[in-house]
This record gives sequence, C-alpha cells and structure tokens, in this order.
Amino acid sequence: MDDSELLRYSRHILLEEFGIDGQARVSAGHALVIGAGGLGSPVALYLAAAGVGRVTLVDDDEVDLTNLQRQIAHTSARIGMAKVDSAAEAMHAINPQVVVDTHRLRADTALLAQLVATADVVIDCSDNFGTRHAVNQACVAHARPLVAGAAIRFDGQLSVYDTRDAASPCYACIFPPDAAFEETRCAVLGVFAPVVGTIGTLQASEALKLLAGIGPSLAGSLLMFDGRRTTFDTLRVARDPACSVCGHRAHG
Repeated sequence: MDDSELLRYSRHILLEEFGIDGQARVSAGHALVIGAGGLGSPVALYLAAAGVGRVTLVDDDEVDLTNLQRQIAHTSARIGMAKVDSAAEAMHAINPQVVVDTHRLRADTALLAQLVATADVVIDCSDNFGTRHAVNQACVAHARPLVAGAAIRFDGQLSVYDTRDAASPCYACIFPPDAAFEETRCAVLGVFAPVVGTIGTLQASEALKLLAGIGPSLAGSLLMFDGRRTTFDTLRVARDPACSVCGHRAHG
C-alpha cells in the first residue's frame, strides 16, 4: 500500500477492528453488484470510496429523469446513458483506482453462474423477485455470501444470506420461490428517496464488513426499516431444512 493509499483509506485504517489488514483484504476483494439504481447507487459509491479492488456492475437499464430523485450515482447530464456506465463514471470520479467491470445485461441464470463464481461478495440491489431468486440460487450454488436489500414506499429490509454457515438461511428460506408475493414497483407505488439510500448504505456496510473480515454480519437476521417513524426492527430467521434451494445443503 503506497503513501497515497494510506492517506486515502486512513480513516478506515485507524479503526482498530479494520486496520491495514482489513483494508488490504478490501483492496484485494471483488464485489458483484446486481442493479445500479436506487439501492445500487449508494452501494457502488461506497464500495468505490472504500477501495474495493474490483466491482462488477450488472444492469440492463439506462438513466431516466424519474430516476434522479433517488438514484444518486446518476446525474441530469447522463440521462440516456447506460446505468452501469453512469455509475462507473461516478465511482471513478471518487476513486480512480477501483476497477469497474460493467455488464449492460439482465442478470439471468447463465450470466450469474459466470459472475457469482468469481466474486467474494454479492450485493443484490435488484427490484424484482425473479432476479432476487436467481441471484440467491447462484450464491447458494457457489457458496458466496449474499447481501440483499429491498425498498418500497417508506419501507425497507435487509439481510445477509450466507449458507457457508450451516445455521444461516438463504433468501428462498424466507421468501419461497413458489409463494404468492405481490410484486410492487416504485413506478407504481412510489418510494421515499432516503429509504433506498438508507438500505443501500447498510448493504455497503455489510459487504465491506464481509470483505474486511470484521464483525458479525446480519446473517440469521432480517432488518426491517420504517421510514415513516425512523425505526428499525430485527427478526431472527433460521434455515428451512425443506428449502427447495439450500435445504439439501443443511446436512452436507
């Protein structure tokens, strides 16, 4: 680590729990971010600022005027640009040293099988159950920790799904693929901008802790945020032995 890096990351290095060793692990780490919108924006910016060595961004959308109320990685000047390219530009403006790989593609099963296998941590910032389940399946298959967040209206939720821990559930344990969840989009119901910022920032926090190897993660807990009252609630969640995705891994 050269002098400029020691200066850039000095406030992390000063943390006893983090230190130079933690920063070195972050700088050698590879994070895969699915979605470069409301949640993905703060995730991408904080990962870049913290010096994650390689960040892979996946999103098939382009910047739209309606995004700018909450998707803070993008600007008015970049309307019409691919979100992954816009986010990469914002990340490099903060930290030119970070390597950003961009994929302007939908995160389908084939792409996820390729990308998840090379990542140290996966951050799901997508906005639909289909993608979330596909990401979860890939993370279970490749034994990669998954930091998953969601936000709509004034409500947000967050957890870490890490099936390397025999007691930790996967996303499908809590939200089964065959369950009838109502698909809600912020384009229909709206979303309070700071809620996605709050959840996205916490996703970045969990991802950086996993990369640095510090502190307990949220694995085994589901964090619920109420933006109306500014309150957090935590639910304990357990692995489902009958889970269609990770159940067969519970004993082996």
